[in-house]
Amino acid sequence: MATIGQRKADHLALCAEEDVGFHGMTTLLECVHLVHDALPDMKLSDVDLSITLFGKKLRAPLIVASMTGGTDEAGRINRELASIAEERGYGFGLGSQRAMHLRPGVADSYRVRDVAPTALVLGNVGVVQARAMTTSEARVLVDEVGADALCVHLNPAMELIQPGGDRDFGHGLDTLRRLARDLGVPVVVKETGCGISPAVGRRLREVGIQHVDVSGAGGTSWVGVETRRAAAAGDRPAQALGDAFWDWGVPTGACVALLAPMGFETIVATGGIASGLDVARALALGASAAGLARPILRALMSSGGRAAAIGQLDAIEAELRAAMLLTGCRDLPALRRAPRVVTGSLASWVEQLSPPSPSLSGA
Repeated sequence: MATIGQRKADHLALCAEEDVGFHGMTTLLECVHLVHDALPDMKLSDVDLSITLFGKKLRAPLIVASMTGGTDEAGRINRELASIAEERGYGFGLGSQRAMHLRPGVADSYRVRDVAPTALVLGNVGVVQARAMTTSEARVLVDEVGADALCVHLNPAMELIQPGGDRDFGHGLDTLRRLARDLGVPVVVKETGCGISPAVGRRLREVGIQHVDVSGAGGTSWVGVETRRAAAAGDRPAQALGDAFWDWGVPTGACVALLAPMGFETIVATGGIASGLDVARALALGASAAGLARPILRALMSSGGRAAAIGQLDAIEAELRAAMLLTGCRDLPALRRAPRVVTGSLASWVEQLSPPSPSLSGA
């Protein structure tokens, strides 16, 4: 069985170099049509992208969502991405700190405060691992990296494919209730590419969770990542199971639209966000901010390196700013109120999974 360090190295290599996206499922954000304003009556420079998230002022509603930690290469990537987030005024999310909890010697691969002293930094631990920790132990993970909030990730589909992965997902809700009540910093419940359904959203609200990261279907398939690993290891049963569930999940657009009416303080849209127009559409559906992971990682690990990653973020910001001008929105609250038309499969997801409500058009 692979060590945690080898698993993290595999994840990095597969996400940077292999096709581990969803095969047929998309985010369904392409079904969100923002309504053009031919008379915006303002300058492009009037558009304000800023937002305050977890007490930190961000220049734009973007989180560079890392996927890694626990190895020297992972530490280098974390520091590079965190320094970009600091330079540009974005948030930054660490990969799972499980390796750090089990092997304190790798903690430096998660420490980024020296290169990102003022950035919003999000810690990360799995709900199964958090279940076995005391609240004080979970707080140590937060404090040792100087995190402003702790993401607690849910990943049952991924674990089912992973050789030696978790098979017991009991008492997750009790764990989240305890952490939300006692941890002392915001708890963000996040999925890992399969999304958060409205039924799960309601259960989260009932135990006091105020913040979610939907991490929906349509971007990186972490089932796909583990399927590739199973294939490389010659594990045919795991590979077959992974192939069957590669496209499993709730699309990112559907997650945001369905969770938005539930009163969460924060909804982060991750999972297949690849452009500024994606960000604009997600915010129009009710997201607070958007997270980008694999596209930025791939740019960073390309021959263009840091400059390529920054160039991609420049393009995303420019698209978001243009979308806001072209919908007549001076700031993010205005974008969330902007008219939009929801069509196709996304309209079907929302219609079939939400209580009776007014027209989806929002117009």
